[in-house]
Amino acid sequence: MARDKVRWGVLGVAKIAIRKVIPAMQKGDWSEVVAIASRSLEKAEESARALGIRKAYGSYEELLLDPEIEAVYNPLPNQLHVPWTLKAVEAGKHVLCEKPLSLTAQEARTLLVARDRAAVKIGEAFMVRAHPQWLRARAIAQSGRIGKLRSIAGFFSYFNRDPANIRNIPAYGGGALMDVGCYPITTSRFIFGEEPLRALGLAERDPEMKIDRLTSAVLDFPSGQSIFICSTQLVPYQRVQLLGTQGRIEIEVPFNAPNDRPCRLSIDDGRDVFGGGVSTETLATCDQYTIQGDAFSRAIREGGEVPVSVEDAIKNMSVIDALFRSAESGRWERP
Repeated sequence: MARDKVRWGVLGVAKIAIRKVIPAMQKGDWSEVVAIASRSLEKAEESARALGIRKAYGSYEELLLDPEIEAVYNPLPNQLHVPWTLKAVEAGKHVLCEKPLSLTAQEARTLLVARDRAAVKIGEAFMVRAHPQWLRARAIAQSGRIGKLRSIAGFFSYFNRDPANIRNIPAYGGGALMDVGCYPITTSRFIFGEEPLRALGLAERDPEMKIDRLTSAVLDFPSGQSIFICSTQLVPYQRVQLLGTQGRIEIEVPFNAPNDRPCRLSIDDGRDVFGGGVSTETLATCDQYTIQGDAFSRAIREGGEVPVSVEDAIKNMSVIDALFRSAESGRWERP
């Protein structure tokens, strides 16, 4: 019997949507992308042709009025996440919104009332939380194989100095912490299974563009500490280490996991610093965007929980807020 796939509409023709998310969702067992909208009908039609999408709309409003569409994917710039998610919810649509869900935790809270009133699902698109490599890393950390997990160390950077790019515009929620620092925060919370009690942040801002271009953070959890560095003006690089009292797990490509080759975890039993105790686990090739889309669609069809809820997004934003406050105050701040 053919599965009744959830019918999706996409707001905007953002690069992440066109290149990564839509092609991945089209491979899913539970998801079908039926429409795409842009403020330019020409752009919408061009993307629809290229991706084999049936409908193209010249405004977001038109897409939201389409009764065939059950769920909306919102990859718009950060400052438009909450306004257009609210409009979609008011139109009775479920919404998967790109991360970060909002510009502040307070803004994210406005989605709770709207979601519950409309009886729809809203999720934050942290695709990493659905990837098998993170589920496996968490299982190993919880198994006692590396002893007691005490420290998580992360790094995530790339280089972009284009002043016209939305990631370099403060009013659009640009900067390193919002764009890439949110990943080590959500994964640290996920692996520890706790919320940080306090946060310490150090941010260097670009003198012209004013966004934070190099940000370091310490998160103090009940079970240990997480530290990370994120930057929009450094060599492209990413890595995460989970350190226990007796061993260590290294996640090779933690955030932009490839969809065309396997992922690798290194597990070190700590016997020497030269890697004598390192074994490698290889995880089968998969697309984390396909998994994310299907998990959300399945939650709609079966009435389950979405992978990353609004409540979770609020907690993540609270940590980001605390780190920005700390960078200004020079003190520990409570999320």
